[in-house]
Amino acid sequence: MITVMGATGHVGRQITLRLLAAGEHVRAIGRNPAALAELAEAGAEIHVGDAADSAFLTAAFRGADAVHTLLPYNPATPDFRAAQARLGEAIVTAVRDSGVRKVVALSSLGADLPSGTGFIAASLHAQEERLRTLTGVDLLLLRPTLFLESIVAGLPFVDAMGVYADAVDPDAPVPMIATRDVAAAAADALRARDWTGVEARELLGPCDLTYPEATRILGAAIGKPDLQYVRLPDADMAGALVEAGFSPDTAALHVEMGRALSDGIIVPRGGRTSANTTPTRFEDVVAELLPATEAS
Repeated sequence: MITVMGATGHVGRQITLRLLAAGEHVRAIGRNPAALAELAEAGAEIHVGDAADSAFLTAAFRGADAVHTLLPYNPATPDFRAAQARLGEAIVTAVRDSGVRKVVALSSLGADLPSGTGFIAASLHAQEERLRTLTGVDLLLLRPTLFLESIVAGLPFVDAMGVYADAVDPDAPVPMIATRDVAAAAADALRARDWTGVEARELLGPCDLTYPEATRILGAAIGKPDLQYVRLPDADMAGALVEAGFSPDTAALHVEMGRALSDGIIVPRGGRTSANTTPTRFEDVVAELLPATEAS
């Protein structure tokens, strides 16, 4: 049996469905019973509860041959570091108390760095360090890069500003990956359970893209082939994010992550290889996420 945290999220849902399609017994956990209903119909055992509740997580992890863990993300959180720490500590407690021995943790490229990477340092670096304190647990750290779906999620800025805007330098090449490819790697690992000790695996998508290149692909899909990318000044970008619903704390962390990508701080440690290069292109993601009338 395999337990999947965040089973209704972008990655977790796809992991769960892949595992079920492969004939695995899956325990899918999340907060919203209505959102879990589809997975229950597909054959998953569902557990509804709060990811910050270590007792709930312990029960959901107990008896599993492997678990997939992640830190749920809420951009409106006033104190992001504190909220992520509470979640991370609950996960570590649950792994230890449940007796599970194989853990796949969704992390990020750049999580090996202790500072200067915005969300990544404030959340995932600290969580990797917590998980490394566990004894007798084989830990696989999956380190994907920027999700291609997050680029599409920036479309409201296009409607508001007439351009695509973010905090990354236009000349910076950024590896970007589809969530389906992250889910495929996680599901394969959860089934194979072929690592020992602590192992980190980077996932880099099919190629690096600059933000102007990604913007051109997105613009073509929505009927705006001349759509331009603009790197906003940091203060302006943070202000725009706050207007969109981010807390001032998370807006500042987003901008810091943009600077780290611009400065080449968040980069693959092992280079690009056939093992960490995944197949799904941005064009494929855009065609699926946008309504057919926009993508035509």
